[in-house]
Formats: sequence, C-alpha cells, structure tokens
Amino acid sequence: MKIMGMPVRIDHALYGQARAQAKAEHRTIAGQIEFWAMIGRTALDNPDLPIDFVRDTLVARAEGGLHSTPFVPEGNLS
Repeated sequence: MKIMGMPVRIDHALYGQARAQAKAEHRTIAGQIEFWAMIGRTALDNPDLPIDFVRDTLVARAEGGLHSTPFVPEGNLS
C-alpha cells in the first residue's frame, strides 16, 4: 500500500509551532502535526484519561519494546 501526502492549509502560527516542536522532537513537520492529531483523536476518544497519559502511552507504543524494562513484582527480586 502506497501512502501519499495530501496538501492541507493550516494557520501560519500553528505551522511555526509545529516546526519548532518537530525540531525539538526530531520529527518532520508533517510527522509532528500527525502526532498532535493522533493525541487529540485519542484524547477525544478517552475523555477520562489525562492528556499526559495519552501522550506518554502513544510514545511508548511507538517505541515498542526497544526501551522497555520488564516488570518485576516487589518480593520477586530473584
């Protein structure tokens, strides 16, 4: 399946904010806007969850198991 970009008009201020955040997060500007859209959509679908939790969960899912640490219940430290 080929993914094609689609031109979208956005406010100049939003573009500037996306450009700055994209640089800080090592994303493309389009990738930053897609990330924000995914957070917003997920937050709307889950209004009882704090936005920071939504963001952190999406980031963790994107990282996969690369940076994960296995959970060891307290008392099972062997």
